[in-house]
Amino acid sequence: MRALITGASGFVGSHVLQNLLNVHFEVRALVRSKAARDQLANWGIEVVYGDLATGAGLEDACNGVDVVFHVGAMYSLERRYETAMYEVNVFGTRRLLQAILRTPSIQRLVYTSSTAAVGLLPDGEPSDESVEIDPYDALPGYKRSKVLAEWEVRAAVRQGLDAVIVNPSTPVGSGDIKPTPTGMMIRDAVLGRMPAYVDTGLNWVAVSDVAVGHLLALEKGKCGERYILGNVNMTFRDLLERIAGLREMPVPRVRLPLSVALGAAYLDELILSRISGRAPRAPIAGVQLARHPMFYSSARAVTELGLPQTPIEVALEEAIEWFTAAARRR
Repeated sequence: MRALITGASGFVGSHVLQNLLNVHFEVRALVRSKAARDQLANWGIEVVYGDLATGAGLEDACNGVDVVFHVGAMYSLERRYETAMYEVNVFGTRRLLQAILRTPSIQRLVYTSSTAAVGLLPDGEPSDESVEIDPYDALPGYKRSKVLAEWEVRAAVRQGLDAVIVNPSTPVGSGDIKPTPTGMMIRDAVLGRMPAYVDTGLNWVAVSDVAVGHLLALEKGKCGERYILGNVNMTFRDLLERIAGLREMPVPRVRLPLSVALGAAYLDELILSRISGRAPRAPIAGVQLARHPMFYSSARAVTELGLPQTPIEVALEEAIEWFTAAARRR
């Protein structure tokens, strides 16, 4: 079977790619940049050019494949990238869906959404796939773009596309090259660069389980449905304590009040980062999201798909080793 994958050079995408190769798929990867092409050069796969933001190359990329894994997305919590995220995550998904609908050979799409597109319960209890969110109640930027992108996929399902949606929570593990915003937090904690923190609640999952979940969704997922790919709900303080326990290091002592952290985030993102040219260490949206615990239940994916639940300590150990080795190489 031949699969097209977008986002294969990214954190989750690279793990999905590895799993596809493990089960002997022929893989074609869509890339937009030379850096992504170079990163995939030694994987033994077909690499083709395409751009979700313009639609260039999407028709040719879809030609002759049996299934599509649309993992690619623009992920940032910085305000300056809001417009670009809508162009890639929403309209780019629409462009790809249109190309898929025009390709008779394609049997199924697995679309990588996010728990950002799942609503939260007011009492802080873990929410599930049934909890919807109005995109215009969602925080502008990445979160809203993922809600709107899911709407695009559901519209395509109504047009006859066989598609399954997966919603990873917060993946942890090796290979977070960029890194993602949550990967940056883990990296900074591991390298002792986190003097203070803002506590919040997140659902954490091994990135290897997320990758397996994509293939399980292809095989067992119900058309038009979504599945949360997650594992354990923990506060950020709990996560820091587990990292400290794995490496016998101190936990950051200073817990910043949300109001103080938000003020610092505005200063950092709107002024300091623009002067220095670096990315803000604490984007405004990241602090705003910390207001409410983001707890989710992956019971449906475990029951219906057979999603594995690797202990989070195993995934953290892989992430720690990877970030430590990456720091040594620099």
